Amino acid sequence: MKIVIFNVRYSPNLGDGVLAECLERRLGVSLPGAEIETLDLAGRTAYGIADSRRSGALRLLQVMPPPARRMLVARVLGSRLAALRAQWRGKIAGADAVVIGGGNLFQDDDLNFPLKIAQVLELCREESCPVAIHAVGVGRHWSRRAAKLFDTLRTCNVLGVSVRDHGARQNWEQHFPDWPSPGIAPDPALTLQVEMHGRRDRTRPLVGLCVTHPLILRRHAGASRENIPLGTVQGYGALAECLLDAGCDIVFFTNGAVEDQACLEHIRNTLFRAKNRAPDRCSFAARPNTPQELIALLGTFDAVAAHRLHACITAYALGVPPVGLGWDQKMESFFQMIGREPFFVSAHKGNAEIIGERIVTTLGEGLDLDDRRRCIEKAEKAIEGLAAGLKMTIRGSERETA
Repeated sequence: MKIVIFNVRYSPNLGDGVLAECLERRLGVSLPGAEIETLDLAGRTAYGIADSRRSGALRLLQVMPPPARRMLVARVLGSRLAALRAQWRGKIAGADAVVIGGGNLFQDDDLNFPLKIAQVLELCREESCPVAIHAVGVGRHWSRRAAKLFDTLRTCNVLGVSVRDHGARQNWEQHFPDWPSPGIAPDPALTLQVEMHGRRDRTRPLVGLCVTHPLILRRHAGASRENIPLGTVQGYGALAECLLDAGCDIVFFTNGAVEDQACLEHIRNTLFRAKNRAPDRCSFAARPNTPQELIALLGTFDAVAAHRLHACITAYALGVPPVGLGWDQKMESFFQMIGREPFFVSAHKGNAEIIGERIVTTLGEGLDLDDRRRCIEKAEKAIEGLAAGLKMTIRGSERETA
């Protein structure tokens, strides 16, 4: 049996790598002997490949009107997807089934994912290869062109659809009102197999502050830009001051995206150069280059605060209490799913004092271990269910051709 998975495994945002590796590993456990290969939707083949032009491209897209952005993205992606088409066709033609997931793949993003997903679906249809959608995030708003591209799914042999939370399911039902409601498959990163984090033997708690460039938040925000918690460099500085005053030590870090790391360096250079704080009270992590480096870093903290969803998901899987910063529906949906709504800081309520108070509170309370265990089990069982569906379909196909 051969299964080909499509997602963004080698994204510079290493949270995508964490979930991709977890899905591949766990699916392999449920399908012993199967050949499982993950292909990156951007054509990347390794971690640590950074595009220095990305920040400039994002700034350009930010100032363009939506129709012009979509036209530009379609033009740039067209040649890249054409170059990948033959390779993808060969992989799909040799597969028993294709899995698309997990990650926030069914979002518009100026046609970025719609164009990539549509090409995969077209090839699955042309090669008569069944396809399953697993644990995906789903954007609330799609352009007309994006909806048409995603609608390619209707032409395929679809084994099943699952989304990663209730918010994603509501959005899916909005886009595909005539389809059965998709199942809920919690993010595969929750199945991370690493020894659970334990409180370190140290005098002061260590808090990880995950830095996300304000440009990213403004570009994809579901909330108004002015109300995004920690939406400015000054906001990070104010939160650091609150936590230092509360007796915490701090590490600024990123999930690996180049623009986020540039923002981290800006924070270092502008906010703390002249401070009199002891150097060991506030530090800045080097950019992680692999999912394993990100996991190891997250495992050193006593609590994490982040806009990045997979910083929170991975921390939670490790037993590190996360505090989520509201800017997009997916973050709120995750905290609802794991029963940690009080530790999601929504827009309009995200000043440094409130965020700092939530962090200090979760340092004292920790995690509900029973809730955490149930969430992990649900993610594991969802992948087991995916594997069972793949086996059933493939065995049925073998009987038909016997």
